[in-house]
Amino acid sequence: MRLVLIHPNYHSGGAEIAGNWPPAWVAYIAGSLKTAGFDDIHFIDAMTNDMSDDEVALRLRELQPDVVGTTSITPSIYKAERLLQLSKQVVPDALTVLGGVHATFMYKQVLSEAPWVDVIVRGEGEEIIVELIRAVHEGRYFQDRRKIKGLAFTDEGEIVATPAASTVKNLDGITPDWSLLEWEKYIYVPLNTRVAIPNMARGCPFTCSFCSQWKFWRDYRVRDPKAVVDEIETLVNDHGVGFFILADEEPTINKRKFTEFCEELIARGLPDKVKWGINTRVTDIMRDKKDLWLWRKAGLVHVSLGTEAAAQMKLDLFNKETKVAENKEAIRLLREADIFTEAQFIVGLDNETPETLEETYRFAREWNPDLANWSMYTPWPFTPLFQELGDKVEVFDFEKYNFVTPIMKPDAMDRATLLDRVMHNYRRFYMIKALFHYPWRGTGFRRKYLLGCLKAFAKAGFARTFYDLGKVGYWGPQSKEKVDFHFDDTRQIADAQMADWEAMADRKKKAAERKAAVRDQVKAEKARLAALQAEARACGGSDQQMES
Repeated sequence: MRLVLIHPNYHSGGAEIAGNWPPAWVAYIAGSLKTAGFDDIHFIDAMTNDMSDDEVALRLRELQPDVVGTTSITPSIYKAERLLQLSKQVVPDALTVLGGVHATFMYKQVLSEAPWVDVIVRGEGEEIIVELIRAVHEGRYFQDRRKIKGLAFTDEGEIVATPAASTVKNLDGITPDWSLLEWEKYIYVPLNTRVAIPNMARGCPFTCSFCSQWKFWRDYRVRDPKAVVDEIETLVNDHGVGFFILADEEPTINKRKFTEFCEELIARGLPDKVKWGINTRVTDIMRDKKDLWLWRKAGLVHVSLGTEAAAQMKLDLFNKETKVAENKEAIRLLREADIFTEAQFIVGLDNETPETLEETYRFAREWNPDLANWSMYTPWPFTPLFQELGDKVEVFDFEKYNFVTPIMKPDAMDRATLLDRVMHNYRRFYMIKALFHYPWRGTGFRRKYLLGCLKAFAKAGFARTFYDLGKVGYWGPQSKEKVDFHFDDTRQIADAQMADWEAMADRKKKAAERKAAVRDQVKAEKARLAALQAEARACGGSDQQMES
């Protein structure tokens, strides 16, 4: 049985300005399938190769697969749906399979707007996909699909979701197949070297209101650090990888295992061959400030910090549990350890003003990170924040949910002004860095890396891919009135998805009412007992023990 995996051709002007990122999902899914005996697997990277529909169709005609699978984050969902529609046209008998975080939580939306999607894999896919493909291979998929956990599909007009599958308990049991990827095309621009995105852990114990990772991965699990280093050693030796980014939301949460990971890299001499970067929280930097030298010795050169917002009020809104003063101190500590810092700011909340945007710039200058990013406030449609915002969400064109397009409109300015003020911050910050910092700070690796970062920004700016500026028609303050974000107003929430949300909200409301009723009962019982005690004392009783 032949399977074809396709990565959707979606581009935005965000993280990809630093390079072409290898789609790790392909390696992990294919590895699980090959371990189960399904080895006729092919991969089409439509994104990296910027393939048109005609080019993808040609490859599908050549391959004639039995199953076509793709994935989706929210902004790539329409590209993913289109790929599977194309597959139905070219190889109509092939089963079309969609996975990823968006489809997992928005399966009713997807199946309503894309009926050509045969089945959705909900949640972690490695074990579910094996059960699914095994059923297809044995010719029992249609009679057994309601028994396979973690699926969603349409059956005679009814959208069906089977019970959720368990999360993958033995992450070390997954053997990714990295050989499917075209490694010469995945380049990290700042160092001009091949890049990989392995993972050490899945899940997150924190519940930031704007994030979906803790919902998707559910429980937090950490791999054996030696097994992770085994994988990285393979990526370095077999595929020429010179830089990797741990895909974890926060790999430093488990201090003991992260320390073991660093020590294992050092023991094998890998820091001489590969450098790496992570995302983490300010609180972990503060906790581990005495260990930063070990991180750097292990080859860690880039830390992206979720400082999120300069105003503590915003940090509280996001449930970040950090303090503004700690952001500055964490950046200073990393700088002293010779680790490059990247400060991430979220902008565009409903209370955003030109003054608050200016405040984020002042903090960026005062904290002096090596890099700074201003990301547009983007509530994923399946997060608590999206539900809480209610009518404030006006745009349902999910292709624009990419952190560079202002989905939300602040009360005090229009979207074009918001974009212009953000670009004003970028221009000032990086102009100062380019003229007075990057060319002159340090020698050797530090200077090379900083100039490489500058090259990445310059390349994206020249091509006008940065922040999708070319697509929206932004050329500077003088073009603000002509900016067009091209929102597709025909995109709306499907009735089935809306009904699901309303039912969920009703369940939450009833649960809250039950909880409040229990609290009232406990309070009433305490009041009743207190009244009885008062009555007893009034009748000559006492609440004190008699002396012997």
